[in-house]
Order: sequence, then structure tokens, then C-alpha cells
Amino acid sequence: MKLNAKLIIIMLSLLVLAMLTLFTLNQYAQNDLVNEIQESSQEISKAIQMSIADLTSEAETSRLMDYLAKARDKGINEINIINTEGEIIDSSDPEKIGKKREVKKLEKGVRAAPRQQASGTVLSQKPYEVVVPVIVGDEQLGYVQINMLLDNIRDIQHANFIRRLFATTMVFAVGIALTVFLARRYTNPIHRLVDDFKKVSAGDLSVTIPVESHDEIGELAEGFNNMVDKLREREVLEKRLYEAEHLSRVGQLASGIAHEIRNPLNYISLAIDHLKTEMLPRCGDKYDELQDLTDKIKEEVRRANYMVLNFMNYGRPLKLRRTLTPYRKILAGLLPTLRGKLDEQQVAIEEVIPPDLPPVWADPELLRNAIINFITNAAQAMPEGGTVTLGAALDQERQQICLTFSDHGGGICQEDLSKIFQPYFTTKDVGIGLGLAITERIIKEHGGDILVESQPGHGTTFTVRLPLPPESRADRTAEGA
Repeated sequence: MKLNAKLIIIMLSLLVLAMLTLFTLNQYAQNDLVNEIQESSQEISKAIQMSIADLTSEAETSRLMDYLAKARDKGINEINIINTEGEIIDSSDPEKIGKKREVKKLEKGVRAAPRQQASGTVLSQKPYEVVVPVIVGDEQLGYVQINMLLDNIRDIQHANFIRRLFATTMVFAVGIALTVFLARRYTNPIHRLVDDFKKVSAGDLSVTIPVESHDEIGELAEGFNNMVDKLREREVLEKRLYEAEHLSRVGQLASGIAHEIRNPLNYISLAIDHLKTEMLPRCGDKYDELQDLTDKIKEEVRRANYMVLNFMNYGRPLKLRRTLTPYRKILAGLLPTLRGKLDEQQVAIEEVIPPDLPPVWADPELLRNAIINFITNAAQAMPEGGTVTLGAALDQERQQICLTFSDHGGGICQEDLSKIFQPYFTTKDVGIGLGLAITERIIKEHGGDILVESQPGHGTTFTVRLPLPPESRADRTAEGA
């Protein structure tokens, strides 16, 4: 429900509540007032009847004093019986008996009387005077004057005013409470939104606001979440654009490196081979020392050339030349080139490959580079030596060949597992962080994927899943059927 609708409903509810309350109180007050007027009227009638009886009676005893003691509670303050000459012949106040009143000034009916003190009591309200002529047949015998107070009626009106004031105050209190509740319900989410906006403006795009209502606040929260989602998408696009620009620069750099560095490296490698062939046999006792020195130079040249190749392979598109090649044949071609380095690091290679493993449908040279990266990383993860296990298996269900590379090194911490395939990310003191990035690209170009399982202190296992050739998958599916 919208905020405007809620406010309108609250205002209408308060209006209806106030009207019902005031109507109820007014009806209650009217009933009390009518009852009080009826009782007062009855008392006035009794007073008039008694006065007429006293006026027409020849008895000397007066009943006004006794009656007035009971009638004061109903507002009758004083009763005077006046003859036609204006003399008060009987009164509830004995001091007024015998006093004269001007008959011409006696106004018949009800009129307001002047405030005065009677019977030692100060009147609390302006009194009213009722003058009724007494006529028997055609002869007027006199007048009956009744002074009455409307204190009871005033009390009823005052009580009704107090009740109305209290009811109105309560209605407004309820309205204020609802307004405060509604304000807090809307201002608190707004404050949270402001805090979340500050976080987003500071660069934290992980903020998400739960949509708890369908009003303006809910729409604002939903719009905020949509904005953050688009900012995340924009950030991802910017990262991809940056990576694309960076890869473009890397490609240009690789091209420059290929022309500027590989030629000197090839010359150095050829020069070392020439020195080993022509000069080492003439060195006599220093043959072994120089032989070891030239081998190390040769290895460093090879390492530099391999880094250049990594730049080149990562900065340019891959061209696959797939063939069906036995996995053992690929390993037989690359392991001898790594043997010297692995022996130096005291790393042994263990092959766990089933004899009936089907050939791998891949580019042998690119797959060779990927396997070299896995083995090199595994060896570097075991600085004190160990065993690198090369496994392979056929996954009949997925129609894939699974190649595994396991070591018993220090493992990879959980926070780094999601970063190991990012370009230029490395936790080693040496290297440029392109080995695994290039390896992942090679495997994905083949339609495969890489899984990583690692526990710090217990080693790491990389699993490469490569699809079988289409015709092989079809044949195996037919055989299974």
C-alpha cells in the first residue's frame, strides 16, 4: 500500500473515530440534560401546585420551608407567594414575608434574576426567576415567584465538555502515535538506505537491501538493488574491457619481445653449444666445472625463452591442430626435457595410467605446454622434494578423459583458489603468473575444464577433463545401447 493511501486511511479513521466518539458523548449528555430538565420541571410544577394550595388555603401553616429543603437538590432556591397588591404573604425565606414587590415589575414567565446571596449561601451560577400568576375562575389571587438555579445542568454541561475534551485529546493522541509509528517505520529504512548509499558510493557493491514492503520504501529498495546490480555489471564490463585492453598490450609486447629477445637468446644458445663443442675439450682440468657452468647458462636461456613463449601464447589467439594422440606418448616426449630439473629438485614422477585409455583428442604441442605447467608448479610446491602423480581415467558417463596432477606440497589457501587462474597472479617469488592462466585457456579451447582440490599442508590435485572426439562418443554411445 502506498504512503499516500496509508495517510488518507489514517486521517479518515481518525475523523470517523472522532465523530463516533463525539456523537456518543453528545447523545449521552443530551439524555442526562433532558432527564435533569424533566426532574427540574417536575419540581417546579410541584412548587407551583404547593404555592397555589397555600395561596388558596386559609390555613396558617406553610409547607414551603419543608418542601424547599428537599427541592434544593433539584435547583429550586427560593419560593415566594405574592398577593395582588405585591405583598409577599408567604416565602421559603421568612425574612421576606411582609415585604412589598412592585406588581408592574413582575414579569411573567422565565427570566434571569440578579445574582444575590440567599440564606447565607453565595449562588454559584446566575439564578433564573419563574413568575406564574394564580387565577381561580375570573379572579386573580396573586403570583407565585420561584427562584431556581441551573447548577445541575451546568454540571452536566461541564462534565460533557470535559468528556469531549478528553475524547478529542485521546483521538489526537492516537493520531500522533500512529503518525510517529508511521514516521519511524519510514524514516528508519530511509536511514538504512542512506547508509547503504554511502557504502555504494565508497565502492562497496556487495550491498543488497531486502524488499520488505510494496510501498514507496519497497520500490526505493528495489530500485536501489537494480542500480547496484547494474553497477556490478558495469564493473564486470569495465574489468573485461581493461583485461581486453591489457591483453592487447600484452600481445603487442609479446610481438616486440619475440623480435627483440628471441633472436639474442637463440644466438646465446648457439654460442653456448659452440663453446661446449669447440672449447670445453681444450680446458683440461676445468672441463667439469665449465661443463656445469655452460649447462646452467643453457638452462637459464631455455627458461627465458619459455617465458617469452608464454607471453606470445597468451597474447595471441590459439590455433588448435587436434589429433588423436596416446597420453603416454605425450608424456614420453616431454618428461625427458624436465628430468634434469626434477632430479635437481628431488622430485619423482609417478604415472598411474590404465593401459586401455583411449587416445587424447587434442593439440599435442599445446597440451604438452599445459602438462609442463602442471608438473612445474607441482615441483615448485615441494621445495624439499616429493612425488608428482600423473593419473588418467575414462569417464564413461560424461564421455570425457580425466587427467590428474597431484602433489604433496603446501597446498593452496581457500582465498587464493579463485585467483590462481587469473593472469599475473602468483604466490611464488619467481614467475610472472601466466602459467596457469595459459593452461586454463588451452584446456577451455579444447572444450574441457579444470577442477582444483587443495588443502593447506596436504597438497593439491588438478583435474583436467577433455572431451572425446565426436565419432568416438557416438561409437561408445551405440555400444552402451
